[in-house]
Amino acid sequence: MSFASHDSATKISAGSAISAEEIAASGATAEPDVATYALYLGDDALMLAQRLGWWIARAPELEEDIALSNIALDQLGHARFLLTYAGTAWGKTEDDLAYFRDEEEFRSCRLVEQENGDFGQTIARQLIFSYYQHELFRRLVDSNDATLSAIADKALKEVQYHQDHAAQWVLRLGIGTPESHERMQKGLYYLWPYVDELFHDDDLTRDLSERGIAVLPSSLRADFDRRIAELLAEAELEVPDLPGAWGGDRSGEFSEHRGHILAEMQVLARQHPGATW
Repeated sequence: MSFASHDSATKISAGSAISAEEIAASGATAEPDVATYALYLGDDALMLAQRLGWWIARAPELEEDIALSNIALDQLGHARFLLTYAGTAWGKTEDDLAYFRDEEEFRSCRLVEQENGDFGQTIARQLIFSYYQHELFRRLVDSNDATLSAIADKALKEVQYHQDHAAQWVLRLGIGTPESHERMQKGLYYLWPYVDELFHDDDLTRDLSERGIAVLPSSLRADFDRRIAELLAEAELEVPDLPGAWGGDRSGEFSEHRGHILAEMQVLARQHPGATW
């Protein structure tokens, strides 16, 4: 499978641009372990899209309002691709997996579930996650699984913009005013305990990485740490030195925020199952 277009993840161009529908119709069927790995990545994107959507009409300036909305849409597009592919293993649709799973069935990391906080905290989360996701997709392009490779190829071009957007704001806030510097630093300290979870290896990722399908999370850490340290030094900010938060290995443990996110995201679909526009 290959993508014929580099448009936004949720935009379907005239012609042969990729879509979640195209993945569903491709005939590709994920084996159960690959589907679970796709859930890891898809649930991250879905939760972050939901969190970022809150900023619509609330961002500090109109251009930023649109920028965060576009990033949320890109993440939603990634979630659609990955959940659609995961669903092929169990005969489920992307909607089945997004709207009709309970809290303990999601596999998102806790970082993306954290509250938006102030703008500095949201940018801190964007910085951490976009730098992680960029390293992940950059290597997942070489996956032996053709569908995961194609999704990564598509998503990588969008995540490059996400990390540039976050980096520019970190510099702007870090060397801006004393207040912007303080808020940016507080955001980094608040979220840093959730960084380790992104690079946690489990039996599933070890097995799939040995088969050339997945990326071993711990293999991404060195490049992530180096690039983050370089940026924060330029922004005159500290790299937090904090222990990781307890638990969190995508085994079903989750933050206290997940239920609130799902209650808002799933309420309409659950009250009116099967409804269409």
